Amino acid sequence: MLELILGLVLFLGVHSVRIVANDWRSAQIQQRGEKVWKLGYTALSLLGFGLIVWGYGLARQSPQFLWATPKGMNHLAALLTLVAFVFLAAAYVPRNAIKAKLRHPMVLGVKVWALAHLLSNNSLADLLLFGSFLVWAVLSFRAARQRDRANPPAPLTASPSGTALTVLIGALAWAGFAFWGHAALIGVRPLG
Repeated sequence: MLELILGLVLFLGVHSVRIVANDWRSAQIQQRGEKVWKLGYTALSLLGFGLIVWGYGLARQSPQFLWATPKGMNHLAALLTLVAFVFLAAAYVPRNAIKAKLRHPMVLGVKVWALAHLLSNNSLADLLLFGSFLVWAVLSFRAARQRDRANPPAPLTASPSGTALTVLIGALAWAGFAFWGHAALIGVRPLG
């Protein structure tokens, strides 16, 4: 469990710098250069991610269950993760109405993904992993919205085809992960 906690602190800590110390981050980028900042950010993120994967895998070998998962939560989680995948696609597909309206769809996707997994899983490791990501996503979205209010970004344009493509890509990615990728990478078949 220590590996999981250390990985979460490292990964989410690096991803929280902009939330809690944006001015310091800007000063570091200006002082050291953007490439050096990104290299350190990437290295610490990868180390943290590796520790999360390793720690969660170890914790799953002897789970400490905290509650009984209500019946049907896996179906609700599947639906919520579909929404999360569409939000993730919206972060990258140009000219879609989802990003134009929400501005930060990737963070919202993380929020929905984490909530879905909290609803359908019930161990201490699940609570630590998905609860940590949910708290981070809430704080990250709040901070991003505050930055947007302080310095309003330019309006984004959207088209029906961009939005349709976003939903299609998100749904196809979700289907691939739900029916194949999750079992191949995580070892669990979420849809039986």
